[in-house]
Amino acid sequence: MDVDLRKLRYFVAVAERLHFGRAAEALHIAQPVLSRQIRALETELHAQLFLRDRRATELTPAGEQLLVDARPLLASADALRRRVSRAARGPDSFTVGFMPGLIVTAAVRAMASRHPQLTVEVFRTDWHDSVAAIHDGRVDVSYVRMPVDPRGLQLRPLLSEPRVVLLPVDHRLAGRESVAIAELADEHLLQDPDAVPEWRDLATELRTGRRPPLPAMKTVEEKLEHVAAGRGVAVLPLSTATFYTRRDLVHLEVDDLPPNQVCLAWDSSRRSPLIHEFAALAVDHDPVGATPQAGAVHR
Repeated sequence: MDVDLRKLRYFVAVAERLHFGRAAEALHIAQPVLSRQIRALETELHAQLFLRDRRATELTPAGEQLLVDARPLLASADALRRRVSRAARGPDSFTVGFMPGLIVTAAVRAMASRHPQLTVEVFRTDWHDSVAAIHDGRVDVSYVRMPVDPRGLQLRPLLSEPRVVLLPVDHRLAGRESVAIAELADEHLLQDPDAVPEWRDLATELRTGRRPPLPAMKTVEEKLEHVAAGRGVAVLPLSTATFYTRRDLVHLEVDDLPPNQVCLAWDSSRRSPLIHEFAALAVDHDPVGATPQAGAVHR
């Protein structure tokens, strides 16, 4: 029997969270789809992996064993993809990942001017794949927005910027210049609550257990469409909000939210001097036109 790696990834997401809803949000798929995939995996393995009732989700002994075995198997598959992707790009290429709202042209041009023989490419990532693109070898370095899972990564802080809430233009708060996070407690947040823990701690829909499932969204553009349609609100870094200027949306600074930090990230197992050279250039060339963060601590 061939084991489907995608189903294994779905299983690990649920096993690590012991919650199908949160796992579905992290995977950017609908919860019914995730449940079907887990049932299909159980059928293929002829084993029940989870015990579920209205109050909790638990691993069975078979599920505990699969979690132990699945992690190194997935890590090995990821390493294989990284090696193949890098080999396919060749030794004379260097790829930089970037997220919406971040302008990396200056650092990329500086890198290309230093190495005329090097083909310096750019690759647009999003919230759900900015780290995955590093791990699977699609990029050599990537501009990421914190928080991210730091395992296997080297992170170099670059700058921080305010976070704002995106609202429909006819929203009750739209005429304000700024809001406090408590004023958003009754709103439906169109993103993983862990991305805005300050809202999570106050949210009415979480306190009452009435949070509806998130729609399938893979891009900022899709998220903004849902905000404009009045289906919820989103909290984004200021540069992302201003990058997507729309007449049907407004953005307000959230006074008591800490700023978002932008870092350059790369695979910590790599020792390429090109990576460290680009990291130095990234510090000197701000991707949003602000002053680099003073005294940033490298991780």
